[in-house]
Amino acid sequence: MYKHILIATDGSELADRAVTHGLALAKAVNSPVTFVTVTQLWSAFDMAHKAREGNPDPMREFEKMAAASAKVTLDSAAKKAKAAGVACEVVHVPDQHPAEGIIEVAENKGCDLIVMASHGRRAMERLLLGSQVNEVLAHSKVPALVVR
Repeated sequence: MYKHILIATDGSELADRAVTHGLALAKAVNSPVTFVTVTQLWSAFDMAHKAREGNPDPMREFEKMAAASAKVTLDSAAKKAKAAGVACEVVHVPDQHPAEGIIEVAENKGCDLIVMASHGRRAMERLLLGSQVNEVLAHSKVPALVVR
């Protein structure tokens, strides 16, 4: 049925449910998975604030923290895939809008299903049933499975 499943995760508790569900589906249909996590650009306001606090290179600090966080998230997902006996690869997309990064990776990797949680970490998105999910559903040519 599905030949390659993309599972989007931000490391949140709800995203972990999507990881678990996606892995169960992948195992059932004998499909490899690609895990993706996307880190957004840091706002100019935040960079200016950090610079005023005396940080000479706030962007580099942000990139290091984002990469470290992405690694933790993706390593955790890969560990779960290994335990489930599902082949996987991991992708970190830095400095991009999450929905765009998810869609781009799904298309570039030839995925035929996107599995993602109904909303992510950001509080505002929780109020809007996951604006990233809505964008993926509206703009992706790849079918999506939303885990609540």
